[in-house]
Amino acid sequence: ILSLSFLVSSCGEGNSSAGAGGGDEAAATVNGVKILIKDVDRVIAQQLGGQEGQLSPIEQAATRIQALDSLITQEALYQQAQKESIVPGEDDIKRFIQNYKVERGFTEEAFAKELQRTNQTEEQFREFVKKQLSINKLYEKAQTQLKVQDREIADIYNANPKRFSIQPGVQLSDIVIDPRDNGAKFDAKGDAQAEQRIRDIKTRLNNGADFATIARQFSEHQSAYQSGDIGFLPRSEFASALPQQMGLPASVGDKLYTMEPGDVTEPLKDSENRWHILKVTGKQNESRDRSLEDANLRKEIQDGILAQRKQVLDGAIQARARDEAKIENFLARRMLENPNSFGVLRPVSAANTGAASAGPSPTVEAQK
Repeated sequence: ILSLSFLVSSCGEGNSSAGAGGGDEAAATVNGVKILIKDVDRVIAQQLGGQEGQLSPIEQAATRIQALDSLITQEALYQQAQKESIVPGEDDIKRFIQNYKVERGFTEEAFAKELQRTNQTEEQFREFVKKQLSINKLYEKAQTQLKVQDREIADIYNANPKRFSIQPGVQLSDIVIDPRDNGAKFDAKGDAQAEQRIRDIKTRLNNGADFATIARQFSEHQSAYQSGDIGFLPRSEFASALPQQMGLPASVGDKLYTMEPGDVTEPLKDSENRWHILKVTGKQNESRDRSLEDANLRKEIQDGILAQRKQVLDGAIQARARDEAKIENFLARRMLENPNSFGVLRPVSAANTGAASAGPSPTVEAQK
């Protein structure tokens, strides 16, 4: 749930918003819990990697509205989880944070530096984890009711059996080193440092280092969270997927197909100046039809059906949470009041909208 690194939502954490002005003003409230403009801007800064200053006023306004809408939904979902008494305990939160540190190789000092880099306190991060675990539990509670019948699996298979044939191709893992400043723990900055890093990694791999461990520690790509695994690439998609998705020449696919499971490539540079080392972790040499007697195939189809239903169900849960909440969006209101200049406006003060009548902004703990 933290694949977006340290994305923070600290709705309701500020008690000093009344009369503070600027970023301490409320952008919105959800059942009286304030979402501050500084929290909206913090999320935008983290999503854009510090490049938000390059946005035009109109782009900034649009980005704020979108970010705020997501924070409103998140707060409404968290409050719904509180109503249903499915908020995680302290042990669950501590266990998750500890696992988070271990998976990323963070010492306590490195974790503190990462918090500082992402402009948040440890308490803010803990509250974010608490909310996300609560929301996950809310989704999971509804998803336990989902079931897939055998006839549904058979219907999907019988509609197009060839669709489920195994195609020739390779299963791949990737280590990516990006010369751009992207906030990774061991961020290589600049072309020279990136090239040196990738060559050091290749030397370590040649000396027997575990590819998955290196990927988790050093890869500057989302696949690091899956130990570098980027999935199965059919041979038929070499010419399209490699250039479009990875920025690598299509000819790389032919090289990969001559390799055996366990082999790794030399460092490869893509069209965006990033370095890759690819590992073939599996290989399929020929097409093979599968029948419904294949347990793995049945599970694939079942998982596909469940994924579609979960997506719809999650949308319904979000809609219900928002429908049942009292939401006041001061930022949107202010923009509507000033449609020709909203790019530079701050939200109207909660004190001037009547929101302050509910008293001080409650903290998450105070709502229990």
